[in-house]
Amino acid sequence: MTTNGAPLGARIGTPGTPSGTTALLLGSGELGKEVVIELQRLGIEVVAVDRYPAAPAMQVAHRSRVIDMRDADALRELLLEERPDVVIPEIEAIATQVLAELEANASLRVAPSAHATVLTMNREGIRRLAAEQLGLPTSRYRFVESLADFESAAAELGWPAVIKPVMSSSGKGQSVVRDASELEAAWKYAQTGGRGSAESSGAVRCIVEGFIDFDTEITQLTVQHAGGTLFLDPVFHRQVAGDYVESWQEPEGAPTLPAGVRDEAQAVAGRVTEALGGYGIFGVELFVRGSEVVFSEVSPRPHDTGLVTLASQDISEFQLHARAVLGLPAPAVTRFPGAAASVPIKVEGSGVPVFSGVGDALASDSSVQVRLFGKPRVDGERRVAVVLARSATTESARAVAQRAAALIRVELEE
Repeated sequence: MTTNGAPLGARIGTPGTPSGTTALLLGSGELGKEVVIELQRLGIEVVAVDRYPAAPAMQVAHRSRVIDMRDADALRELLLEERPDVVIPEIEAIATQVLAELEANASLRVAPSAHATVLTMNREGIRRLAAEQLGLPTSRYRFVESLADFESAAAELGWPAVIKPVMSSSGKGQSVVRDASELEAAWKYAQTGGRGSAESSGAVRCIVEGFIDFDTEITQLTVQHAGGTLFLDPVFHRQVAGDYVESWQEPEGAPTLPAGVRDEAQAVAGRVTEALGGYGIFGVELFVRGSEVVFSEVSPRPHDTGLVTLASQDISEFQLHARAVLGLPAPAVTRFPGAAASVPIKVEGSGVPVFSGVGDALASDSSVQVRLFGKPRVDGERRVAVVLARSATTESARAVAQRAAALIRVELEE
């Protein structure tokens, strides 16, 4: 990673001056907010971009811009005007072809890389890379563009089947279909839940997967940085409707994964991230079934389940990402004693979130941390906060986090 022939992190200027080193964040949610905080600590001038004002990361950035990042012309104009030293995509809803174009023709640096961003922002690209090019084990799958295609794919793959828009996140548009009677409703939900579906004049392309009866699912956080590749301890997580409802890391030295599975998880993650290329953290989602590791998805940025690293180790996934994208080395992390857990707080409805019970949650255990994301408004269902906790065992850490989360109440006010 170089700027004018020198590594990007070799010379860091002062924000607000001609010498400043600038990072531009595409997407300014809660994960981006933590990345901005870490970039600020390293003296980076940060521009936070999103489709709505006062997004969480905008609240801690030097400057903010509001555009529709799916609008190729608007995105190109913004990037050429700002000319940042590095662009950090944080969400899927981006005109990724513009990033590839400007990286190739205008010396724009995209972290981890435009190639990684283009492939991973679309489930079709990353699945074909993993299964067809790298030969990694995945679920059986078909891509579909109509209800008739969906019916045919589900009949071929068997029940239950999983349908997801090729571009979506946090479980939006995703369903588990258990028999033919559920096909039409699942197809309609997939058509409204994908990124950009509201603007699409045609059918939203989807992936249909055969269901994997797994024992557990993990996120293998993998950092590619100037000094090599770093694998963090597995993050276990539980999902409901495709969105995580808790995650945890076990105590060091007390893994529950079968012998060899941890090494295999790192091997699979390493092959995928090496093929994607670039510097940054990748959240590689894997299913574990017995001694088998099955690839699911990968995000080229901090992962929502990795929020637990804010409590589990001395250097969080966000600080590791900030270092890596700047071309700085990422050291091995030190785990805090015991286990750690995270529980997100979600609300559904319309209005401005107002919180109560935060003091009760913090007083419930000395290890508890509460992070309120600062989302300016909720319309639908959104994560608005996360509770973190530590304890000696995995079971007690999860219980502490769940009890504390239950004490927080959120009202939506107009």
